[in-house]
Amino acid sequence: MSGGIADSVIGVLLAGGLSRRMGGGDKCLLELAGKPLLSHVMERMRPQTDTLVLNANGDPSRFAAFSLPVVADPVEGFAGPLAGVLAGFTWARDHAPHARWIVTAASDTPFFPDDLVTRLLEATGGEYPAIALSESRGRVHPVFGLWPTALMDDLHEALLAGTRKVLDWTGRHAEFRVGFDDVEVGGVTLDPFFNANTPEDLARAESLLAENIAT
Repeated sequence: MSGGIADSVIGVLLAGGLSRRMGGGDKCLLELAGKPLLSHVMERMRPQTDTLVLNANGDPSRFAAFSLPVVADPVEGFAGPLAGVLAGFTWARDHAPHARWIVTAASDTPFFPDDLVTRLLEATGGEYPAIALSESRGRVHPVFGLWPTALMDDLHEALLAGTRKVLDWTGRHAEFRVGFDDVEVGGVTLDPFFNANTPEDLARAESLLAENIAT
């Protein structure tokens, strides 16, 4: 990613959920088109950011093959996406204190926009600190967000106070929304934030990618 050091963006891939609809375990390690889901997500995010970090709980050694820093939720109890945002903030503070932003993405979304970060940054219009969240098909996707590191302490306090819903916290701050158009994969129009929540979703993604390669 180009730009000055003050514009550095840390990419945080969120894999801290329980994956109940996939039967538990690490959804991002399931295979899609011959490689783990996580590899697809990394390939889309890496060109858009300066550094990639994985937010995941439990033994980090299971992700060793990806050569990513792994950071666990800093609060207990599977506190949701906001805990992943705080994990990203904490990593940035300790390892990239110059970074003004982190950007988050779900680790089960193989088709998210390749201009995600650019468009989220543009949406802030230079305002700082400000949050930018993605939308598609009239729905907000707060897991795909741009977050100013200056809000780390505020978020930590909110989580300790019991805040769990992303929009409950973002509503307290300057917030922008960015709409993204559908994408075409394998001749099918998809929400760009399509995620593999279930085995059926994963099979559909497999089929679409196979069709995309064939054409």
